[in-house]
Amino acid sequence: MHQVLAINPGSTSTKFAVYNEKECVFSKTIRHPLEQLLRYKNIIDQFSFRKGLIIEALVEEGIEVDAIKYIIGRGGLTYPLESGVYKVNNLMLDHLREGVMGHHASNLGAMLADYIALQIPNAKAFIADPVVTDELDDVARFAGHPRFQRQSIFHALNQKATARLHAQKMGKNYDEMRLIIAHLGGGISVGAHKNGRVIDVNNALDGEGAFSPERSGTLPVGQVIDLCFSGKMSQERIRRMVVGEGGFVAYLGTNDALEVEKRVEKGDEKAKLVQEALFYQVSKMIGEMAIVLEGKVDGILLTGGLAYNKHLENYIRDKAGFISDVFVYPGEDELEALANNALRVASGEVVAKEYIKKAD
Repeated sequence: MHQVLAINPGSTSTKFAVYNEKECVFSKTIRHPLEQLLRYKNIIDQFSFRKGLIIEALVEEGIEVDAIKYIIGRGGLTYPLESGVYKVNNLMLDHLREGVMGHHASNLGAMLADYIALQIPNAKAFIADPVVTDELDDVARFAGHPRFQRQSIFHALNQKATARLHAQKMGKNYDEMRLIIAHLGGGISVGAHKNGRVIDVNNALDGEGAFSPERSGTLPVGQVIDLCFSGKMSQERIRRMVVGEGGFVAYLGTNDALEVEKRVEKGDEKAKLVQEALFYQVSKMIGEMAIVLEGKVDGILLTGGLAYNKHLENYIRDKAGFISDVFVYPGEDELEALANNALRVASGEVVAKEYIKKAD
């Protein structure tokens, strides 16, 4: 029996779980109050603190740690990678510490997995499908000027896991399907999956695609230029406007989609219009990805927290149902997705890759 420890460090939480094969035998989420995290200069400095919490919890639960041979962490901001499971190596750790593509709590995933694996005889550390997964067709990289290039930053872990689950339910092979997958959460990403590769997807982090509960998505670039040079807002403030304080936060003062839905149900006309605008923009993105797939689409898959919203599901069915059938896989379980990737390596279904990417 293969035992797996999956670790998902988030901005204000550390989530981890132990699996015996596909059975979750222990799961814990530790929340980190902001005042607690402010003790540390940066995210990397939180490593020892979070490592100690994980080990302490495993010991308290009586988990036989030495039986765990596969430790898999959430993938962070390395240089762009193809989809897959990767062994944690020193180059990857160096790049995560340096923040070669940025600093985020997910950078701690590989570091925590590596440290714990080193404490267990014959254990191995991995990451899988990080947010920088990049399988874009070359034609999809053009942004309109040679100084710029479109970037693939999206919810790769959940999109890939949902794609494999759907393919299994359909009795097909993911590598032979054409799917449009919309991850609908605090950030929104819509990807065109063709034969196991995400050949086009919006940069869900810092300014492309539909707005979301807390991100602005695509903004009119001319107006953004004027704002940047108006002297009214700092660079940091504008960045927060795009990531963290855009979308529902900017329009309605909340990033809670359930609260917005309740306002709509109570007759709040502004909330109704803003919510419909989000639905509308997501539907347009699905249409764009249908073009990428030449209209040959085996399914439109909705996942993430917003996929629980029946009004959103029905809106997308009405707008985009002519493209293909719509399937709903609400929520996301990143720990389960990580564990399943580790089990794919353990079973020999896939071979873990080496991280060798360097700056171009």
